[in-house]
Amino acid sequence: MRSRYSAFAFGLESYLLDSWDPSTRPESLDIDPEVDWRRLLVESTEAGGPFDREGWVAFTAIARRPSGRLVQRERSRFVRSPEGRWRYVDGVALDPEL
Repeated sequence: MRSRYSAFAFGLESYLLDSWDPSTRPESLDIDPEVDWRRLLVESTEAGGPFDREGWVAFTAIARRPSGRLVQRERSRFVRSPEGRWRYVDGVALDPEL
């Protein structure tokens, strides 16, 4: 989760696509260069241990854009690839209020 947040912050589209599960990965991304990601708060994790195939991360990401503050809250699902790498599958938006 932290590496994907950092990739968004630095605009690393190739890393984001590579760390996305092929079953849900888009063809490309449109990363907004005017969004300045400032902070990631990992709120909770479920599963995702060394013997798990799946795991979830609930987080809040805070950013600035020209129009003001942006808060994104999500519960993301990850799966472990056959090579042992965690890949993002999908997420459910959570209430944006902290």
